[in-house]
Amino acid sequence: MKIIAIVQARMGSTRLPRKVMLPIGTNIPMIEILLSRLSHSKEIDQVIVATSTDHRNKPLVEHVKGLGFDVFQGSERDVLQRYYQAASSYSPDAIVRITGDCPLVDPEVVDLVVKQYKSTGADYVSNVIPQTYPDGLDVEVFSMKSLIAACEQAETSFQREHVTPYIRDSGNFKVSNVAYVEDYSIERWTVDEPEDYEVVKLIFEYFSPEIHFSWKDVIELKDSEPERFLANKHVVQNEGATMGTGQKLWRRAKRVISGDNILLFKRTEMFLPEQWPTYFSKSKGCKVWDLDGREYIDMSIVSNGANILGYGHYEVDEAVVEVVQSGNMSTLNCPEEVYLAERLIELHSWADMVRLARTGGEANDIAIHVARAASGKDKVAVCGYHSWHDWYLATNLSDKNGSNDHLLPGLESLGVPQELREKTLLFRYNNFEELEQIVKDNDIGVIKMEVQHDEPPQNGFLQKVRKLATDKNIVLIFDECTSGFRETFGGLHKKYDVEPDVAVFGKSLGNGYSISGIVGRRAVMEAAQSIFINNTFWTERVGPIAALKTLDIMERDQSWGKITSTGLGIRDRWQRLADLCGLIVDHWGLPAMTGFSIQSPYSLVYKAFITQEMLTKGYLSTNIIYVSTEHTDEVIDGYFEALAPLFMVIQECEEGRDPLGLLDGPVFYAGFKRLN
Repeated sequence: MKIIAIVQARMGSTRLPRKVMLPIGTNIPMIEILLSRLSHSKEIDQVIVATSTDHRNKPLVEHVKGLGFDVFQGSERDVLQRYYQAASSYSPDAIVRITGDCPLVDPEVVDLVVKQYKSTGADYVSNVIPQTYPDGLDVEVFSMKSLIAACEQAETSFQREHVTPYIRDSGNFKVSNVAYVEDYSIERWTVDEPEDYEVVKLIFEYFSPEIHFSWKDVIELKDSEPERFLANKHVVQNEGATMGTGQKLWRRAKRVISGDNILLFKRTEMFLPEQWPTYFSKSKGCKVWDLDGREYIDMSIVSNGANILGYGHYEVDEAVVEVVQSGNMSTLNCPEEVYLAERLIELHSWADMVRLARTGGEANDIAIHVARAASGKDKVAVCGYHSWHDWYLATNLSDKNGSNDHLLPGLESLGVPQELREKTLLFRYNNFEELEQIVKDNDIGVIKMEVQHDEPPQNGFLQKVRKLATDKNIVLIFDECTSGFRETFGGLHKKYDVEPDVAVFGKSLGNGYSISGIVGRRAVMEAAQSIFINNTFWTERVGPIAALKTLDIMERDQSWGKITSTGLGIRDRWQRLADLCGLIVDHWGLPAMTGFSIQSPYSLVYKAFITQEMLTKGYLSTNIIYVSTEHTDEVIDGYFEALAPLFMVIQECEEGRDPLGLLDGPVFYAGFKRLN
């Protein structure tokens, strides 16, 4: 009987890149130690390393070949196909599967499993069903015939990535297991995470320079020096087998990116911890593909509201590609900034001048600087969300608890100078008396607010704010980064016939390309001539050209009307579904950014449940939808067809079923709240 061992290894591990070449012991690559230990097996005729054709594996391939071992290169994702092709070249009767992240593989354990394979006549024998040996001593032996059948019949990505699930679980093969007399499965000696690597290094450090010690020697070391094994105690066994590539990469990000990622509202904890795909490989229309190639229809925040025209609009992309090919930056200025400034003024007849930036946060900060300079006063009254800069986060210095409903609950204002205390004062939307009192008690130079967010203005609220600002010579800024171009062709303030002194636009202005603009009256905006506001990349060309093309398409297609109508239709169908199931829901947000909440003590659980189950149906979905023009009637119908059964389950929970039993993981972070 010819038996070969195939060691699967690659350099592109998501959680711990290049791990198989990391040094262990006396600076020997992990894969070399593994191959050396495995070569002591008496039952294996030949050892082959199977890696992928990815260019990152070149150092691995060269090193393994230099050691005298054969290497096969095949598919990166379809590891089952890789195994089949690798084995076919050697015509074995059986294959021993070893993974390259298990440097403590024990040849005696390997031989024990192979001998049982030979003696039982089984198609598959392992020591992992159930597992009694430490994680990292996994051995699987299976016939070439079963490998051929699996390669032909296995269909799911999980079966093909992990090679043996189809053989183990299909019921078509005779399966056997080797168990140890004691259960050591809690021990973790594999290398998936940096903490695993630390533990394995400490083990080899103890035995150095010897590398051919047995697994029982390691158990004795654990008993005598348990501190060597503490670093990875928190890591869940075999978690990687069920994690998507995006989730694994999120683990990596949390180690190397301060604050986990660049945008709070895209953190996986804001959606569904441990299950949210997190990263994308491609986006088009209203669809998103994750790093594993799974396709989702985006019925959630659509890039946090940046893509009213949908992802990858071909006309916008073509305009951008054309200017990139002509040159994006130079010592001279791009002419498109002038054309865009004129276009924004044309859309807002009260405005005279424009400043361009690239992000909404930058634009809001510029607007505050300019308005303070124009008014000659420091204090600002604010209502709504206006990004992360010191002037805004200073609201938390005066009343941390009081601003919990305004900012992130529990947000600390670390890094914000204490001298800014009382410089920024909060007022609630539709509470004119509160603003009036703030102006009476403080020398306010600027009022900065969202035109509308969760609820519309009542009792002439915006008109009263405008009159107060005029009467007291206060600069009035409308933050339209979110609301702009969603109900009118321009700022939402046009709908209510109230003109600010300054309006700030961002997000959807470039349909996914980075551009923002501050539009204002000359008397205010000329103050920018006297203050230092400067950035090299505000002069690049992509943002302005994307905005110009986006505005042309919006005007032609009247996108604001389409997304508002779609949003109202979605809201109506949510309500009808809730009525059918006897649920009470609250609706909030602009129609084109519509959201709902189920009135229940378990509302957060239900939101997580919807996200969890809709993922399995191919939807990125929570309880809010930022509508794009790509959300067609067909897309909306499919969404509600998938959603309806979930509302029925929620109805069962409201009638007595345990809601907590719905979830496969933790509830997401409660998230961002605003004053109402």
